[in-house]
Parts: sequence; C-alpha cells; structure tokens
Amino acid sequence: MTTTSTAPAPVSLYGFLTPKPGHADELRKLLMDLVEPSRGHEGSLQYHLHEQQDGRFFLYEVWRSQEDLDRHNATPLLRVFMDELPEHIEGAPDAYFGTMRSPYPAIAA
Repeated sequence: MTTTSTAPAPVSLYGFLTPKPGHADELRKLLMDLVEPSRGHEGSLQYHLHEQQDGRFFLYEVWRSQEDLDRHNATPLLRVFMDELPEHIEGAPDAYFGTMRSPYPAIAA
C-alpha cells in the first residue's frame, strides 16, 4: 500500500554572488551575518555559505515550505541585507529556486 504525504515539499534557493572589486570582505561579512539568524528561523532546514576559488560566494538554503521561505524573506534582517546588497555585487545574483523532489528525511510539520 502506498501512502501520499500531504506535507508541503521543501523548497530550495541557491545561487552565486560575485563581489565588486574591493568588496569581497564586506560581502562576506554581510552573508556571514545571515547564516546563524537564518538557521534559527522557523522552517529553515539548511542554510550554507560557500566561498569559491574564483571569489564568488555560493548560498544554499532549504526551507520546509514556501510559506517558511516567504516569512524568512519578510524579516527586517533580509530587507536590510537586500537594500545593502547592490552596493557590493557585480550584476544581479545568479539565483535559482526550486521544489525539492528527492526525499528529505525527518521533516517536522
């Protein structure tokens, strides 16, 4: 017998940010200042920051649901970050969004 879960599928947000010349340290600090508070937001399943060999930053987030991600994006922390971000990056973020289709263990509703 197969059962179907009614829990929402996790959503992921990931992408690259390229610092403007001379702005890598400022961008790194802005991004690092998001990590622990974001991990504490309701519905945060994963929140990781990577620094690439070429100087770009890669951000990877997984949220329990779209509603949790929306709530996170509406926080003052994220609004301030988004206001400051253009000053420190070249072009727009190379960002991707998707619904996780592979099974995700132990998601608490």
